[in-house]
Amino acid sequence: MSIGIVSTGVYLPDTFMTSKEISEQSGLPLHVVEEKMGIKKKPVAGPDDHTCEMGIKAAKLALEKGHIDPKSIDLVIYIGEEYKEYPLWTAGIKLQEAIGAKNAWAFDIALRCGTTVMALQVAKSLMLTGNIKTALLAGGYRNEDFIDYQNPRTRFMYNLGAGGAAIVLKKGVDRNLLLEGSIITDGTFSEDVIVPIGGTKNPLHEGFDEKLYKLDVPDPEGMKSRLEEKSLSNFMKVIRTSVEKSGFTENDIDYVAMLHMKRSAHRYILNQLNVSENQSIYLEDYGHIGQLDQIISLELALQEGKIKDGDVIVLVSAGIGYAWASTVVQWGTLNNGRR
Repeated sequence: MSIGIVSTGVYLPDTFMTSKEISEQSGLPLHVVEEKMGIKKKPVAGPDDHTCEMGIKAAKLALEKGHIDPKSIDLVIYIGEEYKEYPLWTAGIKLQEAIGAKNAWAFDIALRCGTTVMALQVAKSLMLTGNIKTALLAGGYRNEDFIDYQNPRTRFMYNLGAGGAAIVLKKGVDRNLLLEGSIITDGTFSEDVIVPIGGTKNPLHEGFDEKLYKLDVPDPEGMKSRLEEKSLSNFMKVIRTSVEKSGFTENDIDYVAMLHMKRSAHRYILNQLNVSENQSIYLEDYGHIGQLDQIISLELALQEGKIKDGDVIVLVSAGIGYAWASTVVQWGTLNNGRR
């Protein structure tokens, strides 16, 4: 039984932070921000752009585009960040109620910026083994709130932005097939990127130092050396594994929907796959909107005509912790005999 993508939705705030503003706040030269870090601008949350709320807006767009009756949805998976309107709160249930998915059940899922790619495989498994016919994955992201531009240890996260995205899956459709995935997690990086206070080890307390309630990297040099040894090879491993499990080879890849990262790493992965830069979109005008980058890249590619029927699409991500994830989609109606 096939699982296909029916529609997607993306919501972006109308407020942006420019490369010039990042340069001024961080003290980095403008050319470093734009060329090396690959940021020209990025959306940042306005006063009403709360995390789950942005996911709700994206979900409504996806349902409208796909002509989906909310009452036909069987499952809602919240794929946004844990930093949301309230702590200790299941955002998926709120999202379910807000869109009118009265016949669904909902839960939250998290793998940092690997969440969407991982959640697609979780949803597929649930749909293939149960009575779930239609599933909605949606959420929001605004971890840019946790960036201190005066902290050079978190420089690689200056690209964090804000937005919401959603994707609708349906069982038994013969278009936009969700194929196989691959995930690697490595716990040796699990405490390399943290918010030092606000958890049980160091709770918030009266008069706490607000600078500590930001993302930080306790051992930046140690993390960098270990990550450089593993990260790009793990990217390639999950991509190649998901492609092979889906019945294709690297030569079959037509488009790569990749998270935003430094420009050189983006180019390296494309070069290793023998894929041209025209077969991907570098999100320099969006920054890194966490686990939502792949949906944003997919929507942009469809708008720009970069994807056609039969194309093999790789969705690839990496998340703090560390996790690397890839999944394959074959787009359109499959009339070209490739599968």
